[in-house]
Amino acid sequence: MNDYLAGLTTEAVNPDTLMIDECTTEEMIQLMNQQDALVPAAIAKEIPQIAKAVDILHHRLSNGGRMFYIGAGTSGRLGVLDASECPPTFGTDPSLVQGHIAGGDIALRTAVEGCEDDVDGGIALIESIGVTDKDVLVGISASGSASFVIGALVKAKELGAATIGVCNNKGSKFEPIVDVCISPVVGPEVISGSTRLKAGTAQKLVLNMLTTCTMVKLGKTYNNLMVDLKASNIKLVDRSIRIIMNTTGVEASTAAETLEKAAMNCKLAIMMIKTGLEAKEAEETLNANGGRLKQAIASLA
Repeated sequence: MNDYLAGLTTEAVNPDTLMIDECTTEEMIQLMNQQDALVPAAIAKEIPQIAKAVDILHHRLSNGGRMFYIGAGTSGRLGVLDASECPPTFGTDPSLVQGHIAGGDIALRTAVEGCEDDVDGGIALIESIGVTDKDVLVGISASGSASFVIGALVKAKELGAATIGVCNNKGSKFEPIVDVCISPVVGPEVISGSTRLKAGTAQKLVLNMLTTCTMVKLGKTYNNLMVDLKASNIKLVDRSIRIIMNTTGVEASTAAETLEKAAMNCKLAIMMIKTGLEAKEAEETLNANGGRLKQAIASLA
């Protein structure tokens, strides 16, 4: 028996759900809901560490770096999910925030047994994706002990990358090897050891914070609006028009017309309306201000 794993909170038996198999359907759901309600409080305790991680990410990404999520199983899938949402939400290049899972893309749909124990595989992944001293690696593992992720973190640190760990146990194997360790302890799972439940929920909330707050600091929003979204389908074109209307007060027809002139770039359309500049000049001013819309508008005052 592995003494380290046996001592983990995420592997413990939950005394509050021992009789779940004797519950009615509604009682089972109430039990799960009660357990899920514990997650936000666990996240709140980690806010200082999350803030440190966001500041590291902002600094690195502002200076040409990239963000890599590395995980196994549920943790890996959550990283890939969060990374894949950044281009449509924030208009980022797909290479800026990347998600990688032990076992490769097939592991997104099918369990690949043993891959999380492959330390050499984690090292090889870091070498293959070209991590440098400009980048940030975020390792995710409920136990904080997945060898694949640890191998990746250690190798990335050797290369000079900043390292962040996200896990659900204190005193994990992540703590001595990362620059910042975020470890919301949510307690034993409803079904013991099923870390796709509370642990996975906590991880998703942390990843939401890491990318969202970093992107806000990078100027990817105007107020709380996703002005850098890619208007790549009917829903997102409609959202872009509503954002333009909301921020400038123009009618829908003007918003749509300006969006077309701005090559479907929502932020650029707002800049054009707010300043009266044509697309080229508006884009140049935005670029000169690092894409920060409020700053670009203020620079012309």
